[in-house]
Amino acid sequence: MPRPYQTSIGSWTSRSTFFWAATGATVGLSNFWRFPYLLAEHGGAAFLLLYLGCLFLITLPLMLTETAIGRTQRHGVVLAMDGIVRQNKVPRYWLWSGRLSIVSSFLVLSFYAVIGAICLAYVFFSALGHFKGAGTLDIALTLGNLVEEPAHYRRFMGWHAVFLVLMVVVAMQGIVNGLERALRLVMPLLLCLLAGLLIFAGSVGELDSAASHLLVFRWGDVTLAGLQLALTHAFYTLGLGMGVWVIFGAYMPAVAPLKRSVFAVALMDTLIALMAGLMLVSLIGVGGAQGMQGFGLIFLALPEALANQPWGQFVGTLCFLVVLLVAWTSALALFEPVIAWFQERFVAPRVTSVAIVAVAAWLVGLGTLFSFSIWAEATLWGGTFFRWIEVVTGSITIPLVSIMLALLVGWVLQREVSLMMIGRAPLFFQRLWYWVLRLVLPLAVFYIGTRYAVESAQSLCAGVGDAFWCAPELIQSHLEP
Repeated sequence: MPRPYQTSIGSWTSRSTFFWAATGATVGLSNFWRFPYLLAEHGGAAFLLLYLGCLFLITLPLMLTETAIGRTQRHGVVLAMDGIVRQNKVPRYWLWSGRLSIVSSFLVLSFYAVIGAICLAYVFFSALGHFKGAGTLDIALTLGNLVEEPAHYRRFMGWHAVFLVLMVVVAMQGIVNGLERALRLVMPLLLCLLAGLLIFAGSVGELDSAASHLLVFRWGDVTLAGLQLALTHAFYTLGLGMGVWVIFGAYMPAVAPLKRSVFAVALMDTLIALMAGLMLVSLIGVGGAQGMQGFGLIFLALPEALANQPWGQFVGTLCFLVVLLVAWTSALALFEPVIAWFQERFVAPRVTSVAIVAVAAWLVGLGTLFSFSIWAEATLWGGTFFRWIEVVTGSITIPLVSIMLALLVGWVLQREVSLMMIGRAPLFFQRLWYWVLRLVLPLAVFYIGTRYAVESAQSLCAGVGDAFWCAPELIQSHLEP
C-alpha cells in the first residue's frame, strides 16, 4: 500500500523565489557550451527564432504542467502522482511517471556532480595561475591529467567530494534557510558577474564579430537538421521529466503567478544563454570558437585564449566561477526532488535524507568519474558506465516520463480537472495548452527520445561494434574519415 501523506516538505517564503530557483534549474552547462555552437552553425538569429518557437509552443506547456501538478498536490513528484491517481481513480501504473522522475533526477545528479567537480577545479587552476602563459598542449594536458590520467584519479575524487559537500551544506539548512537563501543570493550574483564579463569582453574582445557570428539572420543555414536540434535543445535544457518542476511548484506560494513565472523563467534562460555565448565568443575570438562546443569550448579554448593576456588570470577565474555557479545551482535543483522523495517515503528528517542521498550520489558518481580514467576500457557494447547513464536517462527515462505526464493530463484526466491545475487563463491559452499536451507533446517527445536513442546506438558502434545492433556497414561508416 502507498504511504499516506505524512510529511510537510516545506515552501518558499517569497513569491519571487520560484523565479530564482527555477532559473537556477534551467540555466545549465549546455547554455554555455552547446547553445552558442548551435546558433553559430545553424543560422544565428534564424535558429534562435526556431528555438523560441519550439520552447514556447512545445516544451513550455510541459514545464507548466509539471509545476501545476506540484502546486496543486503540495508534494514531491511520487506522492503528487499518487494523489492524482487516488483522487481521479485512474490506474496505478501512472505512478511510474513519478518513480522514473526520481530515477532520472538521481542519475543525472550523479554525473552532473562530476562535471561540477571539473568546474570547481578550474576555478582554482585559473586563480593560481596554472594557465598563465600556457600553450595548447599544456592546457590539454591539464584537462587530461585531471580527468583521464589513472594515476591522478584520487585527486579528481577530492574535487568531486568537495563539490558535493558544497551542495550538502546548503541542503541541510532546509528549504528557507538553505535552498531559498542560497538561490536568491547566487542567481543575482551570477547574473551580475556574467553581465560584467560581457561588458569587459565588449571593451577588450571581439563583441561585434561575436554578435555577427551568433545573432545575424542567416536563413540559408537553416535546415531540417537545425530544426531538429532546436527542438532537442529546447526539450533537454529545461530540466523536464526529473521532478524538479513538481517539487519547485510544491514549494511555490499559492499567491504566486504560475503562468507568468514559468514564462519569465524560460525567457531568462534564453537571455543568459545569449549573454554567455556572446561573452565566450568575444573573449575566445570567432576563429578560436569556430566549430567548438562542449568540454573543448570551456576547458580548452577559453583558458588558451586568456593564457597570454595580462588580465587573463583574473578574468579566467571569474569565467570559471560563473560556470561553477551554473553547475552548482543546477545540481542543487536535481538534488531537491530526490531529497523530498526520501523524506516522504521514509518519513525521515531532512538532515538524514540529505546525507543519505548525497552519499548515494557520490558512490554512483564514482562510476562516472572512473569512466574517464581507470574504467575507461571497461565498456558494455561500446559504452562506459557514464555513457550508459547518459543514454538511459536521455533516451528512455526522461522522454518516457514526459510522454506519460502529457498523456495523463491530456487524455486520462477529465478536461475540467486538467484545466483546474493551471488556474484561470484566457480561453485561447487554455485550448492551446490542452491540445499541445494531447497531440503535439507526446509525438514531439517520442521523436526526440527515439532520435537520441538511435544516434546514441550508432555512436556506440564506432570503433567497437560488439553490440548486437551494430551492422558491419554501420561500423565502417563510423571508421571512415
